[in-house]
Amino acid sequence: MMIPTLEKPEDFPGQQRVAWRRDPQRIVLAAAAGALWPPLVITLIVWPPQNWLPSLEMDWRLVVLVIGIAAVPGGLWLLARERDMTGRPATRLGVVWRFMFYGGLLAAGLQAMLALIVSVVGWFEAGGIAQAAGATETTLLIYGVGGLPIAVLLGVSYALWAGLCAAFIAFMPQPEVRDRLGVMRDRDPD
Repeated sequence: MMIPTLEKPEDFPGQQRVAWRRDPQRIVLAAAAGALWPPLVITLIVWPPQNWLPSLEMDWRLVVLVIGIAAVPGGLWLLARERDMTGRPATRLGVVWRFMFYGGLLAAGLQAMLALIVSVVGWFEAGGIAQAAGATETTLLIYGVGGLPIAVLLGVSYALWAGLCAAFIAFMPQPEVRDRLGVMRDRDPD
């Protein structure tokens, strides 16, 4: 078995040019499949949450699932908007990369917002200024410093799954355009 030579960028994995599929049900299927991240769904089935209703004690997996149900279609919409304006991402790797990058940013932003909200709530529950400062320090250490890397790791993992679903379900390989008239020749580098 011979290993193929990689001569053009399109020869590398994930570098083949892609285009949106024409049927809209593929985009809906990509959004649904991307939102249903298998580790999250499996743990919800194996260890059902104690509280399904929205409250302060709602299971964090349900919160992540709700965020994913909103974020994946939003990501596809932003991707479509970017492709309309710039024509990029043009490859499956570009689609996956954008999902992972923005998924990590979304996770970091939401975790930082959670840390700030819990800190402010701690100010109102504190008995004095010193107790409020202590509550703020503890909250920022736990939710900000300790929780931020875990949140980013989960966000990037979730977004990797969603990006793969989007790249392979919502996109198809772009047919190669043949140069019939000879007007699409590569320019010589000067």
